[in-house]
Amino acid sequence: MAEQKRDYYEVLGVSKTATAEELKKAYRQLAKKYHPDANPNNKAEAEAKFKEVNEAYETLSDPQKRQMYDQFGFNGPQGGFGGGNGYYSYSTNGFDGFDIDLDDIVSSIFGGGFGGRSSARRNGPTKGADLRYNLEITFEEAYNGTKKQITINREEECSTCKGTGAKPGSKIDTCSACKGTGTIKTIKNTIFGQTQTTRTCDICGGTGKIIKEQCTECRGKGRVRKPTKITVNVPAGIDDGQTIVLRGEGAPGTKGGPKGDLDIVISLKRSNIFTRQDENVFCNIPITITQATLGAELQIPMVDGSKQTFKIPEGTQTGTKFAIKGKGFKSINRGYYGDLIFTVLVQTPKKLTKEQRALLEQLAKTMNEQPPVKKKGIFDR
Repeated sequence: MAEQKRDYYEVLGVSKTATAEELKKAYRQLAKKYHPDANPNNKAEAEAKFKEVNEAYETLSDPQKRQMYDQFGFNGPQGGFGGGNGYYSYSTNGFDGFDIDLDDIVSSIFGGGFGGRSSARRNGPTKGADLRYNLEITFEEAYNGTKKQITINREEECSTCKGTGAKPGSKIDTCSACKGTGTIKTIKNTIFGQTQTTRTCDICGGTGKIIKEQCTECRGKGRVRKPTKITVNVPAGIDDGQTIVLRGEGAPGTKGGPKGDLDIVISLKRSNIFTRQDENVFCNIPITITQATLGAELQIPMVDGSKQTFKIPEGTQTGTKFAIKGKGFKSINRGYYGDLIFTVLVQTPKKLTKEQRALLEQLAKTMNEQPPVKKKGIFDR
């Protein structure tokens, strides 16, 4: 009997809603972990896991294959997934067609490498760091959606030197120590043969360039930190703790790399009237004894500030819940609206006039109820 395959999402350790970037990150980590050359003492098992990871990523990284897998499972409508086209296959020379090779793996384990490809990538264009900002909004703003202007302090390319770090008009030389590569390679002879290690050049700091005259604005860094104003479009229906990702609004990249992202984490202020559960809104509405007994038309407050008339039936008991359809929050992902659910709370009067008390006592008699006995005063006795 053939061994049953594991779910591809389980293999990569991600959820079924994982983004392409999350899939790629998980794949890179697992590929490094199970690469056969990184597991010399258990190559057979490592290679099996390595192939399983490749197969899972090959399917889930392709939008069409992923859609078919989600719908039909392993078999698929035309005979199934698995086996692949070899694009992500293992070879002793590294990964074909993917940004991982043996240098990365050995560097992560031993701190060195066997070649110059990984160091070349480290000295190539690099995406900037992602930034985070906590944005507090009101309950009503989350319901209606809003625009917020925020100010963040982030590094920007120096406008004086255009990011070079050098004084305008001055000369930038190639580092003679590393020949512009940004790394220094050392070859050692051991009993196992020659080994090569790579480290960052301590002369140029890994830039491969020597700046003789620094820019006075950024002091040779090529960047300056300054406040930046950004407009954030908050969609209607967003919930507490959810994140809005602004692509390209993070820290600048290096060597021509793209900017990182800005993660806006939403914090919701508590409402004095409403609470929320998923897309439904809840509130309490106080009513009088007569309204509960005879029935009444109530004016129910909506989250958007308006009011809606709602008729409750006679004989309504305290704690009864009523729903107004479609007046809850909008679901961002599915587009529908939740309900507004209110609970009526019958308020018992604490003070009555003589007339009101007499009427209630008369009512009690008609309902075969014994009215409360009034205590006699000292003069009555």
